[in-house]
Amino acid sequence: MTTDINLHEQLKKFFGFDAFKDNQEAIIRTLLTGKDVFVLMPTGGGKSLCYQLPSLIMDGVAIVISPLIALMKNQVDAVRQTSEDDGIAHFINSSLTKSAIDKVKNDIMIGRTKLLYVAPEQLTKEENIDFLQSVKISFYAIDEAHCISEWGHDFRPEYRKIRPIISKIGNAPVIALTATATEKVRADIKKNLGMQDAAEFKSSFNRPNLFYEVKQKTQATERYLIKFIKAHHGVSGIIYCLSRKRVEELTEVLRTNDIKAAAYHAGLDSQTRSDTQDAFIKEDIDVIVATIAFGMGIDKPDVRFVIHYDIPKSLEGYYQETGRAGRDGGEGHCLAFYSYKDLQKLEKFMEGKPVSEQDIGRQLLKETAAYAESAVCRRKLLLHYFGETYEPESCGNCDNCKNPKKQVEGKEHLCKVIEVILDTKEHFRDDYIKDILMGNSTEEVMAHHHDELENFGCAGDDEDEHLWNAVIRQALIADYLQKDVDNYGVLKVTPAGKKFLKKPTSFKIVEDNDFEEDEENTPMQNGAAGALDPILYQMIKDLRKKMSKELDIPPYVIFQDASLEAMATIYPQTVDELQNIPGVGAGKAKRYGLKFCELIRRHCEDNEIERPEDIRIRTVAKKSQIKVDIIQSIDRKMPLDEITKAKGIEFGDLLNEIEAIVYSGTKINIDYFIDEVMDEDSVLDIYDYFRESDTDNLGEAIEELGNDYSEEEIRMVRIKFFSEMAN
Repeated sequence: MTTDINLHEQLKKFFGFDAFKDNQEAIIRTLLTGKDVFVLMPTGGGKSLCYQLPSLIMDGVAIVISPLIALMKNQVDAVRQTSEDDGIAHFINSSLTKSAIDKVKNDIMIGRTKLLYVAPEQLTKEENIDFLQSVKISFYAIDEAHCISEWGHDFRPEYRKIRPIISKIGNAPVIALTATATEKVRADIKKNLGMQDAAEFKSSFNRPNLFYEVKQKTQATERYLIKFIKAHHGVSGIIYCLSRKRVEELTEVLRTNDIKAAAYHAGLDSQTRSDTQDAFIKEDIDVIVATIAFGMGIDKPDVRFVIHYDIPKSLEGYYQETGRAGRDGGEGHCLAFYSYKDLQKLEKFMEGKPVSEQDIGRQLLKETAAYAESAVCRRKLLLHYFGETYEPESCGNCDNCKNPKKQVEGKEHLCKVIEVILDTKEHFRDDYIKDILMGNSTEEVMAHHHDELENFGCAGDDEDEHLWNAVIRQALIADYLQKDVDNYGVLKVTPAGKKFLKKPTSFKIVEDNDFEEDEENTPMQNGAAGALDPILYQMIKDLRKKMSKELDIPPYVIFQDASLEAMATIYPQTVDELQNIPGVGAGKAKRYGLKFCELIRRHCEDNEIERPEDIRIRTVAKKSQIKVDIIQSIDRKMPLDEITKAKGIEFGDLLNEIEAIVYSGTKINIDYFIDEVMDEDSVLDIYDYFRESDTDNLGEAIEELGNDYSEEEIRMVRIKFFSEMAN
């Protein structure tokens, strides 16, 4: 292999750099000797150079297996800048015609091409295997190697077939590269690729220039988002959402508020995606709203903020996506919105998948929840997850360190945790350990007779799950506990933990952040709604109460609390402006809104309140096509269960849509269906409950009525009540 070469000269010649970053030179020299290499390097650390430079130096063509077409195009364009001959780098993927693929193969045959990017699906095709068997391969590079592992954040089954195909084409050195991989994932990658003896290079995951922050997701989140982006006017940012629908809706909201934003997801055609990427790189667009399909291989150094509107499925995914901020070393703000409901949705998405896949998914989600809920230094948490120790107690550059919570002594609690783990032979995960501590007689606990342990129920009544979460999470960081690599999630006691149990010392903990309030009823406080005017909020609540007595209807029928909170935040003073408030349609605004607008206008004048332009946030009418179709179907008296079949949605989701329609002020009559499936006395009973109740909260209604009626029945009558009384 080629070893006697001046790498610094080659680096300068091809890429114009005077020096290598971090481990790059050692990685390249190892690969040049013919040894397999495993590279763990954070986003922006310079992974691509580790295989691009040796490909230009070595004999033959290097095969780079890469998962995304967009990534291939960007990388090929970058390598072509190193040479006058565009044939030096090519890709083969589904975007190419047969004649274009023939041209690529010809360039490889005559020795023009040094670097070939291939999607794993293309690598499995017999004609491509036959062709590659006939050429000299310098080495194989497996980019985004975490895709191999079921424990990775972006598992792709076709990646697990790479090793047999490499063996079939012809053996050559392998370099596997990833930006995010826990110890579990690293072991899985190396085992699957048959490279357990590979030289491993691991760079630090610490990105000191990134500010990490987590906020509770509430109904005020969209408004906070708009104000945040306007405060960062003219800079580049990425917002990640989990669904295409949310991407489209949020993009429309941003555009309506004069923010230069574009959507990016796999449902768009390739030309639109390519144009959007180019516009972002050229700064014609400030903000990309995207699913996780966006960003891999996009070398834009000056992204100043990365926002996760929906909490991601794993910390690996979160870390990789936040890593696209501040790649030039400048400031990067990483903001994630978290709600327990989002976690429940993600768990629901897993239903129907193989049990082992569901188990892995839930374990990864738990790590994400732990990161969001914990009040310890976020940098310390992240680096610990990736097997790196961060020594300082505070990084000074995350929300938890900027606003530290009070520490409490956790010595006795940690001793109890360690004792229970040892008493149960270190065979169980944290939820099971917490069940024993809190005295929960679950079937599993009783089956193992662990309800007979001395420490069963030792937590007492005053110590809830939040406390034990904090103790266990912080004991993991302090290396008193660890998670078993082979049976992920199972808690083990480390030698340091056993030593602690014999001779306990002070163990200070901070209790977790509390994110468990009901999203629908969360007051707009802290950062997400710092603009809430508490005096005005009380005044408009009093007005609502007065009107409800005059009209003999419950207060929530006029406007719900969330709508009042929004009014006390953005000060609408006309009926038109009132229609920008969530849950206020045109009919409601005209029927009830005038007195509220007059009160708000008077309050602003009396207190000399100026409404800054950025607070007058324009919302988008949510009359999506599905809502229009539902209204038309109900007008035709189509049974609700038939509407669900026609739309391909669950019955609960249909009720969600109908509730949104009714709550925004549109009158809908579903009596024809209710009369078919419910008797008159039941309907009157539920109807009277809502007439007399101070709240339309579904949870309270189910608690009161749930023994006699199903959730669906209660919701249908609530829709009837609200439509008749409010609209």
